[in-house]
Amino acid sequence: MATTSRSRPQRYWQPLWLLSARDLRVRYSTSVLGYLWSVLDPLLMSLIYWFIFTQVFQRGVGAEPYIVFLLTALLPWVWFNGAVGDFTRAFLKDARLVRSTAIPRSIWVNRIVLAKGIEFLLSLPILALFAIFAGATVGWGLLWFPVAIVLQTMLTIGIGLIVAPLVVLYRDLERATKLVLRVLFYASPVIYGLSDLPGTVFQQIAAFNPLSGIFSLYRTGFFPEQFDALAVIVSAILSVAALVLGVFVFRRLEPTVLKEL
Repeated sequence: MATTSRSRPQRYWQPLWLLSARDLRVRYSTSVLGYLWSVLDPLLMSLIYWFIFTQVFQRGVGAEPYIVFLLTALLPWVWFNGAVGDFTRAFLKDARLVRSTAIPRSIWVNRIVLAKGIEFLLSLPILALFAIFAGATVGWGLLWFPVAIVLQTMLTIGIGLIVAPLVVLYRDLERATKLVLRVLFYASPVIYGLSDLPGTVFQQIAAFNPLSGIFSLYRTGFFPEQFDALAVIVSAILSVAALVLGVFVFRRLEPTVLKEL
């Protein structure tokens, strides 16, 4: 019995890791820059927003150093945005393998979360370098960073377990997901903080965006004033709820999805 209990997780984690590693190899095998591509997009976005808000306009949002303020949210946003975007092709891209293999189908969602999560972790040295050169102060709030990663992982997996099967059944959801992600970027405290929103009402409404509390935790290590207890509590509740709902929806839709592929 002990051998069987150990083999089940192994039968799940081994193909999960192999598929995630395959995704990373395919992404970077023909690339000259390789690892740099995982940080180039958020880095360029951060530099653009830094230039606009500090050099072109009089910035009234965020905190100093602003480039660190941006990166602490942009890096996890790239992880979230990239994963959710790839969820829309999770089953359609490898439909034959999904039908023919006996591995749990949730692996096709979790491999995306893992691969994008690895890219996120690989981008953290860039944040560290900018924090050092910009003179950012690091506090005990940095201990919240792993908590933010766990919450974001739960939230992203939950969304993936819902989006991936639904896109197979309703193909228009792929375009709809892209539109939602564009709106969500500006509706989330990436280039601004929750405290920058006008009025308590807007801040409380924004706190019900699960990404708000997660980004608050990422920033707390450098900017303690960005910690928002309400947003963090809401994010924790919604992340768990998204995961539970995702598992339920995925199990209900899995047989129908296999017929459609």
